[in-house]
Amino acid sequence: MKTILIVDDVEMNIDLLTQLLEDDYNLLVARDGAEGVNLACRNTPDLVLMDVSLPVMNGYEATRKIRETQAALPIIGLSAHAMKSDIDQAKQAGCNDYLTKPVDDNLLFAMLDKYLG
Repeated sequence: MKTILIVDDVEMNIDLLTQLLEDDYNLLVARDGAEGVNLACRNTPDLVLMDVSLPVMNGYEATRKIRETQAALPIIGLSAHAMKSDIDQAKQAGCNDYLTKPVDDNLLFAMLDKYLG
């Protein structure tokens, strides 16, 4: 079973993603960017769902740190903002893709299929 790391500081978002994914994936959860980097480096997940607005270390910086050691790890940025500048900033930080919150179930599963097969 593949492992997904969810990095988000909003409990409601974590709960929603957990409900959608827990039957098909092993899940790891981090509630700030620094914890997300730590879990990604220690556990080598198959994919990361990274909120870009996080305490301690934002999702852009956390993505850059993860990229230093895991260049091929798929990272999908998550944000409530859908402006082109937000998407560009996430991609410049190293995110493979970007989803806006609340996450559309169909888009999420399509993206997971794209990166996890």
